[in-house]
Amino acid sequence: MAAYNSIVILGATATGKTKLAVQLATKLNGEIISVDSRQVFKGMDIGTGKDLNEYKNNGKPIPYHLIDLLSAGDRYHVDLFKTDFYRAFSDIIARGKLPIICGGTGMYLHSILMHQPFTAVPVNETLRQELFSLDIELLRLRFLNFKEDQLIHTDLSSKKRLIRAIEIADFLQNHQLPKIEFPNVEPVIFGLKTEVNQTRASIKNRLESRLNNGLIAEVEQLLSKGISHEVLLFYGLEYKFVSKFLLGELNIQELKTKLYTAICQYAKRQNTFFRKMEKDGVHVHWLDAMLPINRLQDLVLKMVYHANIINQSID
Repeated sequence: MAAYNSIVILGATATGKTKLAVQLATKLNGEIISVDSRQVFKGMDIGTGKDLNEYKNNGKPIPYHLIDLLSAGDRYHVDLFKTDFYRAFSDIIARGKLPIICGGTGMYLHSILMHQPFTAVPVNETLRQELFSLDIELLRLRFLNFKEDQLIHTDLSSKKRLIRAIEIADFLQNHQLPKIEFPNVEPVIFGLKTEVNQTRASIKNRLESRLNNGLIAEVEQLLSKGISHEVLLFYGLEYKFVSKFLLGELNIQELKTKLYTAICQYAKRQNTFFRKMEKDGVHVHWLDAMLPINRLQDLVLKMVYHANIINQSID
C-alpha cells in the first residue's frame, strides 16, 4: 500500500475547511499550510476570513504557515506561492510533523498537486495585449504552430488558457526552465461540499457577520495606510465592493446584495475548478460539510489510517 505524507483539505468558500484542519492537526501531530491567495497579506483579516483564533484547540495553538507573509499592497502569484509552500512543507516534514494543506485557491492547489513547472514562466504583458485582440480560431492556429516540445496540454476552447499556453510556448522558444527538485508531496485529499442552497445560506450568514464585525472599518484602515482603491479592486470580492461603497458608488443595501452575489459566483467557480482537477487525475474524497465536526474528523481519520500515513504519532 502506498505511503502518504500529507493531507489536503479543499473546498469552496464557507465550507469550514480551517475548522476541520485544526481538528486533524490536533489528532495527527500536524501543522497547517494555508492555500489562500489573500490570507498571505497582513491587515486583510476579516475580508479573507483569516480568523487566527480558529488555530487553537482547547486553548492549544496549532502552528500555521503562509499567513501574514506580505504587506497589503504587495503582489503575490502562484510561483511565489510554490516557493513558500515547498519551504514550509520541507520544514514540517523535517521536524517529524504532518503537513495539513488547507485552502480553496484552486490554481495554487493545482500547481502543487499536478507538479506544474510552467508557473515559473513570467507574464509577457506586451504579448498578452497582442493576443487578446485575436479571436479564438486565430489563437488556436497560433498555438498549434509552435514546435511539439513547446506545446503544453491546454483547453483549446478557452481563450484565457490559450493565451497563457501561447505565452509559455513563446517563452520556451528561447529559454529553458531551470530543473528544480521539489520535495515529494503525496497527499490524501479530502473535499468539503454542500448543496447549493446550504452554500448560499452559509455565505449570507458569514457576510452579515463580517459586515457587523468590522469589514468596512478594515477596508478604511487599508486605505488610510496608502493602499489605493485600484489595488483593492484587484484583491476582489469584499475589498472590491467595500471600496466601491466607500467611493459612494454603492449604498449599503447594494453592497450587501452585489457582494453576496459575487461570493456565490466565486464559490461556483471554485467547485468548477475542483471538478477540472478531478478530470486531470486528482482523486478527492468528498465529504458533506454539514456533518458535525467530530463526525467529519472521524471519517477523515478512518481513511487516513487506511491510506497508511507513516511515521506519524496519533493521539
